[in-house]
Amino acid sequence: MIQIAELLGAIEVKESKNHKEQMISEVAYHSGKVKQDTLFVCIKGYKTDGHQYAQQAVETGATALVVESFIPELSVPQYLVEDSRQALAALGDQYYGHPSRDLNVIGITATNGKTSTSFMTNAILEEHKWKTGLMGTVMVKFGDTLIPSILTTPESLDLHGYFARMRDESISHVTMEVSSSALDLKRVGNVDFNIVALNNISREHIDLHGSFEEYYNAKASLIREATADEFAVLNFDDAHSASLVDETVATTVTYGIESDQGHLHCSNIDLSTGRGNFTVEIKRPFQTINGDWVKEETFDISLSVAGYHSVYNALTAIAIGLISGISIPTIQAGIKKFTGVERRFQFIYEGAFKIVDDHFANAGNIDVTLETLTKMDYKNLHLVYAIRGSRGVTTNLENAETLAKWVPELGLKKVIVSLSESHITDKDIVTPEEREAFEKTMKNVGVEVELHHEMPDALQSSLNQVESGDLIVIGGAQGMDFGAKYILNQLVEMDPTLDAKTVLAPLEERVAGIDESFLTEDDAD
Repeated sequence: MIQIAELLGAIEVKESKNHKEQMISEVAYHSGKVKQDTLFVCIKGYKTDGHQYAQQAVETGATALVVESFIPELSVPQYLVEDSRQALAALGDQYYGHPSRDLNVIGITATNGKTSTSFMTNAILEEHKWKTGLMGTVMVKFGDTLIPSILTTPESLDLHGYFARMRDESISHVTMEVSSSALDLKRVGNVDFNIVALNNISREHIDLHGSFEEYYNAKASLIREATADEFAVLNFDDAHSASLVDETVATTVTYGIESDQGHLHCSNIDLSTGRGNFTVEIKRPFQTINGDWVKEETFDISLSVAGYHSVYNALTAIAIGLISGISIPTIQAGIKKFTGVERRFQFIYEGAFKIVDDHFANAGNIDVTLETLTKMDYKNLHLVYAIRGSRGVTTNLENAETLAKWVPELGLKKVIVSLSESHITDKDIVTPEEREAFEKTMKNVGVEVELHHEMPDALQSSLNQVESGDLIVIGGAQGMDFGAKYILNQLVEMDPTLDAKTVLAPLEERVAGIDESFLTEDDAD
């Protein structure tokens, strides 16, 4: 229990009604999580408004409300704030005792590569024998705790709660993905970051944010709002990231492949095996978080993951490792041991033919994935694609146009399309306009669209058509999270001569697309 006055001291209350001194047992923003003596914060999202659930919260046990507009019909104490989302972050931080101050928190944002970069960074930190936490699109993981993610970045109250649990388990370093939505909706409010990074920015979530400029500003705020005590890692090969060097008071550490003007320069890239080997040159000394100096030096890196984009992800992770004071041999070993993230150009089957699983989330991701395919040897490509639902026509048109750009080089004649109707929640339903945008673009470049309403049917079709030496790529964000589970089980059923344990092995430690309970009708409501 905590005095309400102590909680309210963390926020700026413009006006109050029915104020009384009382003890608060919980802070909540979801009416379903309200208990007796709860302070309920009415937050607004892109689609819902918590003020509509205030009555229900009070009936359940909420004894005070934080609001952006007073609710006259309720007689409980109400505290008016300018931004209830920012208030929720501050209240969560206060309620849990400012846990992020006791942790080394690393925040990574990008249009593409947040997940892989976070996992790669975590591999380096673990190689240094630190106790680590990891939060992002795939999971929240620390100690023996592993929770599949629903949001890339948890809501602020939940986030500070996770930090508190990590502090209690003596976690020292936390690496987290920071989405544009999280920044826009104040989910990382009051987080005490130590290192932040912006890898790249390309067009995504335009319909969600209203414009590319708003999307960029949301991403850039992680760097712009960094304090003088923080470090910011920036990519000199990305114009948007590079431009922020002069827009932050944080200590900047920069890198590039095309540009050699940063602190780190990458050269001698060899992708002949699909997995990158390259040289990193520290061109300019810089200080670590402990005040020591990273001196000029050259060293080699060998990756265990595929793709040119992985080199950029690695450079961010390497910079973070160096800033953290980790030795070069430890960084080299940690990077080498990192074998990839599920659904990030993941080989899930390598038999008579190959199956690659990739989340294909946006135009930038599609671009680098298809570029990697052009460097691989295979006979025929079978692409099973889940259209990105409820992301707007603009995003889906850009995804389709990016795919269309690679059609001649890939020799693609057909795309097997899934609407994944039984394997998505309401926020990912494909609209008729989004489907039309994709189909029209494919028709313009002479690619047949084989449409399936259900994802298992689309996957089965690819297995019916595949031949020895071919490559199946299952691509798509939420609509294809369950793809690996279905296609590998379908493969075992079709061919009894296969060793089921070996084929299904990639599912053993998988997080995405295993638990389907959240897709039930009640949960969707």
